[in-house]
Amino acid sequence: MLRIARQSMDVLVLVTAYVVAFWMRYNRQLPDDVARQIVVTLPYVVALKYVAMGLLRVPRHSWRYAGLTEGILVARAMLAASFVLVAVRMVAPSLMEVVPAARYAAIPYVAIMADFLLATFGLIGVRILRRVQSERQETGARFASDRPATRVLLVGAGRAGVLVARELQGRRDLNMIAVGFVDDDVHKRGQLINGIPVLGTTADIADIVRTHRPKQAIITMANADGRVVRRVLDLCKDVGLDTRIIPGIFELVGGNVNLSRIRPVRIEDLLRRDPVELETSAIRDLVAHEVVLVTGAGGSIGSELCRQLAAFGPRELVLVEQAEMNLWAIHRELEATFPDVTVIPRIADVCDAERVDQILLQHRPSTIFHAAAHKHVPMMEWNPGEAIKNNVIGTRTVADLALRRGVGRFVLISTDKAVNPTSIMGATKRVAERYVQHLAHVSGKPFVSVRFGNVLGSTGSVIPVFEQQIREGGPVTITHPDMQRYFMTIPEASQLVLQAATLGTSGEIFVLDMGEPSSIVDLATDLIRLSGLEPGVDIEIEFTGARPGEKLFEELSLDEENADRTRHPKIWVGHAPSPDWQDAEADLAALGQLIDSTDTNEVRSALKYVVPEFIVEDITGELPVIVPQDLATFVADRDDLA
Repeated sequence: MLRIARQSMDVLVLVTAYVVAFWMRYNRQLPDDVARQIVVTLPYVVALKYVAMGLLRVPRHSWRYAGLTEGILVARAMLAASFVLVAVRMVAPSLMEVVPAARYAAIPYVAIMADFLLATFGLIGVRILRRVQSERQETGARFASDRPATRVLLVGAGRAGVLVARELQGRRDLNMIAVGFVDDDVHKRGQLINGIPVLGTTADIADIVRTHRPKQAIITMANADGRVVRRVLDLCKDVGLDTRIIPGIFELVGGNVNLSRIRPVRIEDLLRRDPVELETSAIRDLVAHEVVLVTGAGGSIGSELCRQLAAFGPRELVLVEQAEMNLWAIHRELEATFPDVTVIPRIADVCDAERVDQILLQHRPSTIFHAAAHKHVPMMEWNPGEAIKNNVIGTRTVADLALRRGVGRFVLISTDKAVNPTSIMGATKRVAERYVQHLAHVSGKPFVSVRFGNVLGSTGSVIPVFEQQIREGGPVTITHPDMQRYFMTIPEASQLVLQAATLGTSGEIFVLDMGEPSSIVDLATDLIRLSGLEPGVDIEIEFTGARPGEKLFEELSLDEENADRTRHPKIWVGHAPSPDWQDAEADLAALGQLIDSTDTNEVRSALKYVVPEFIVEDITGELPVIVPQDLATFVADRDDLA
């Protein structure tokens, strides 16, 4: 009903504009022949203009949010229709002798020009009136509230800041008033942006708070790095401003910002780096209109990979996941967010060769992203056989079948813990890397690995643990005061994985630029303060001692890999030793016989044989593990003893 009403209003405006244009042309006195011309041509002219509007999709735009974009589209549609009328006017005289009715098509040029102006301003006007009416209704709802409006200071007068200002002005029901901007570009001082003044720079925040009395600050710099966010947060905290932030660039979709996305400052905001510039054309060539399969699709990295992949329009996106509820959640989300993409959920264990083969035969993917893995270091020390089963045998199963079924590209998601590993988890991931290199060496196909450090907010990572400990009143427990880790956001890591996938040719190990490592103590301190508490006063920090297999400092590439930059500035490629692994099948078969093992030293001994750089003398002071002379004999002797 509303749609019909809007269409009727548009037609009424077009009719009125056409008639008034003639009325103005003939000085408010219409001769009979001109009146007859109007009656004959009116249906055709109105239809022509409405068709032009339809081709530019003007009727599909909401009147409630009409703005410059809608105004430009209306003007283009009317201009296109006017050009057609001018063209008809030019040829009409030459047709009159053959077709007498052509005289009606000889519309005066002045009338065509007046009609263009009247129709354009009329169509834009009714849309603006609708927007004003809606905003007044919201303003009335705001003033009907007993709550006083919250005075807000916007930090950052760039594009994102303007979007936030518009949202504040358009959502009057939220009881928020922007008192002004602050921006470190001194040339903006004194300017009005969307009617809101730029009051000064961030250095002036204290004076601005005293003068204008804002109660809340919103950091509106989507591209600001962590140091800038930290400085602004400290300045606002010093003057008692409650501080919020818009999401970082990796969280924004299509450049849209709205107030529902503004949130408290989180730890990832303090660790922001420059946004990743992707070669989207290369990723689109890899993904668009192709069948892409992701294992571990319900995990932290796997699910974000699926979101990023879906945005590039694959023909089919196949989600392989063992955990039913995780698979249900990501499948449901992708169907709602990307309705034009065929998303297929498949429950499967990557160690189940028959089931994996069935899926590959059914869907014939061109690319596989293998994210399924066990990743928790202490948990794998307690369950060493499961680490081999999932990380080694699962990778071998999927990679072998991918090669057999003609998959064009295979990407293993690896970890910095695979470099000179000190844990069973890290050693199993290094075996997986080596096997993928081996397959690339024997097949010549782009089977590659992508290695990065910790991702903020992933399942089992340190940040959610710290947040829970803070909610419970502490203490926050850290294994060692010198512990450092590389961190990256989940969207950032996933985007770089996609980019690395386009760079691989055969067996490379790509290393993502993780920036500078962060002190775990500093992270804990920041989290406590972001919660409005003080370390050592409200929440204690306790050191519990390093856990089995845990490093104080992570590495991203082996020294002998001599990693070089790729054409992408945030992706390096390691030149590992020769991937020619003569006994790969025999070694993996022997490791496969240890999947039922609960003996950590036994598994460490076997892994040390396959991964010579595995540092088995861990930081807890355990005795060195004896490396077997022959892995097959070692496993056979174990079976005989059993």
